[in-house]
Amino acid sequence: MMPRAGGVYVFLREAYGPPVGFLYGWTLFLVIQTGTIAAVAIAFAKFFGVFVPSVSPDNYLIAPISFGGYAISLSLEQLVAIALIALLTWTNTRGLEVGKIIQNTFTFVKTAALAAVVVIGLCLGWSANSAALSSNWWNSWANGWSPQIAQPGFTRVGGLALALLFGRSMVGPLFAQTAWTNVTFVGSEVRDPGKNLVRALVAGCGIVVVLYLLANIAYLAVLPFPEIQQAPQNRVAVAMMNAVFGHPGAMCMAAAIMISTFGCNNGLILSGARVYFAMARDRLFFQRVAATNHFHVPAAALVAQAIWTAFLALPRTVTINAATHAVTYGNVYNQLLEYIVSTDLLFYVLMIGALMILRHKKPDAERPYCTWGYPVVPIFSILLAGLLIVDLTWLAPATSGMGILIVLTGVPVYFFWRKLAAA
Repeated sequence: MMPRAGGVYVFLREAYGPPVGFLYGWTLFLVIQTGTIAAVAIAFAKFFGVFVPSVSPDNYLIAPISFGGYAISLSLEQLVAIALIALLTWTNTRGLEVGKIIQNTFTFVKTAALAAVVVIGLCLGWSANSAALSSNWWNSWANGWSPQIAQPGFTRVGGLALALLFGRSMVGPLFAQTAWTNVTFVGSEVRDPGKNLVRALVAGCGIVVVLYLLANIAYLAVLPFPEIQQAPQNRVAVAMMNAVFGHPGAMCMAAAIMISTFGCNNGLILSGARVYFAMARDRLFFQRVAATNHFHVPAAALVAQAIWTAFLALPRTVTINAATHAVTYGNVYNQLLEYIVSTDLLFYVLMIGALMILRHKKPDAERPYCTWGYPVVPIFSILLAGLLIVDLTWLAPATSGMGILIVLTGVPVYFFWRKLAAA
């Protein structure tokens, strides 16, 4: 119905007004899109370290400079991540055709690689000590799990406890799927959007869900639970391939994940800039960002996104072990993304609600696709997302509250841009 640059930003602006649209775009720029790009870039660098061991989070060019519970550092791993962000930003400033070629190529390769992992795990890797062959692999309690281990101080027990904590465990999968609407950001550049946007959304989400579900079953088919839980640097897929084929298999898997993260970040960088471009055209962002270069792409928006993303790759969280006094460093964007999951869900609820609101606000608009099961499907989706929001707010009020605060930082910024536009 609205194949325009900015996608969800446009939907929310048209349904609820410019303030809600701006808060979405602001949060996207502040942490959702840029934080995701930073996280994926670090993942690329982490697996690059399999081939070049010197690329590690502890090999510092600038050692951590601490201030309270945070620090800033520049390791070789961080440098590789920033270099990847810079490279893909530059290629996307060369025109949509270049970005499209990179995206299509790497999407095909990474999908084939993930499908190969599934086939290998299910057909060749089934072992006598695998989690899937254990009689209790499906029974969390029999494997030593309890609600109190999952969340210290939790008083609920039984099925309700499992349901509540299952909801909180969706933070990871929701992060994995958080970019599912990105294809709408480039809606104005899609051929025959009435058909192709629908196909991309439905087929893309469906394929990702099936492949990731089967991949996790493949991990269970090959590895016992302790090896899944304690996989070095959380490289479960690498551990699986190492168990099946030894070191060569681990190297192949690391290469496949590098390809996957490279292609993933290209799509995130390409699409995210279109939102800030749309905001700037509405005079709600830096006016320079509203311009396109001679390749007809929003180069300034791409550069602004890259600069902020590179910054997000530098700060670290600081954790000190009370017993050993050992200091470990994490990544701030991981913390920020946990803060924002509930808020991200809230924007998705608003987006689905926009579908229903726009039927009344724009009854005569062309609608090339009719929603199956309307209004039952969107109402069910809103209720399901709403339950997750309530669950996360109850179990993790501090992180959910921080997410709301991050969004609310956009309120004074919105009025600043409105005053600037009126001047």
